[in-house]
Amino acid sequence: MLCKKIVDEVSGWLRLFDDGSVDRIWTGPPEVEFMAQPVPPHDNFVEGVATRDAPVSADSGLRVRIYLPEEKATDLDKLPVILHFHGGGFCISQADWFMYYHIYARLACKARAVIVSVYLPLAPEHRLPAACDASYSALLWLRSLARGDSHEPWLSHYADFNRVFLVGDSSGGNIVHQVAARAGNEDLNPLRLAGAIPIHPGFVRSERSNSEMEKPESPFLTLDMVDKFMSLALPVGSTKDHPITCPMGYGAPSIEDSKLPPFLLCMAGEDLISDTEMEYYEAMRKGKKEVELLISTRMGHSFYLNKIAVDMDPNTASETEKLILGVTEFISKH
Repeated sequence: MLCKKIVDEVSGWLRLFDDGSVDRIWTGPPEVEFMAQPVPPHDNFVEGVATRDAPVSADSGLRVRIYLPEEKATDLDKLPVILHFHGGGFCISQADWFMYYHIYARLACKARAVIVSVYLPLAPEHRLPAACDASYSALLWLRSLARGDSHEPWLSHYADFNRVFLVGDSSGGNIVHQVAARAGNEDLNPLRLAGAIPIHPGFVRSERSNSEMEKPESPFLTLDMVDKFMSLALPVGSTKDHPITCPMGYGAPSIEDSKLPPFLLCMAGEDLISDTEMEYYEAMRKGKKEVELLISTRMGHSFYLNKIAVDMDPNTASETEKLILGVTEFISKH
């Protein structure tokens, strides 16, 4: 009996074998494993939020995790919708992981919004643009609900499809830009894309930035993760200058010519990839796009997903609260 051999490994998160199979069982410190565990859906309200999974396409198997905040007397008739794309370098994580649940349940309650989080197809089994295509399909599904062509009980009853926002963490932030740009060429009526919020997006380029060489690595982002996830996720033969990973680069469609909604770009001051995120911000401003900037000082990449740090470190807790508040205020004014 032949044994499979590991041909590549990514920081405890992923192992690729010589037969092409992938193992995503967490092999890092056991005390943090709980953050990568799935949270079962619950129709009853727990700490103000209920969750359920819903199919988007029977053909593709695409599905979403929905967060519904418990009704309040101050709510409007309908709630804005956040279409969420999880992070993980396009290669790991799921929409139902605890690291997303603990923060997006809070955001649903604070922003008074229904959150629809997409279970993304993962690389290397499904290389880019698979995750972007699936995310765009989820947006078109919301349009079909808005038009009454499809039905999902929670969304059909509670969702205000005139106020749909795209939100993505890390590599999910890359997807935010791609979906927003594609949506600019689509008739979404009666759905309206009201805004887009990339949070610590995974914008990189082939040439190392100063921040990649100078900023500290974190549990959620190391240079090994950047390099290997990109090599496994991008189309074969592509470099980090690909439009999905470098939308502000020479090989990407013109930002100025793109029809984009208002953006809130969320950055972390100590993020390894803060320099390239800032390059994106400057490209958006140069392209005359409406873009605001929210910077979490002294914080690293995706700090708010780290439940241990949020619970144990007052500064992380405070910056997480500021981030949630900033996102909530952006949603409230669009």
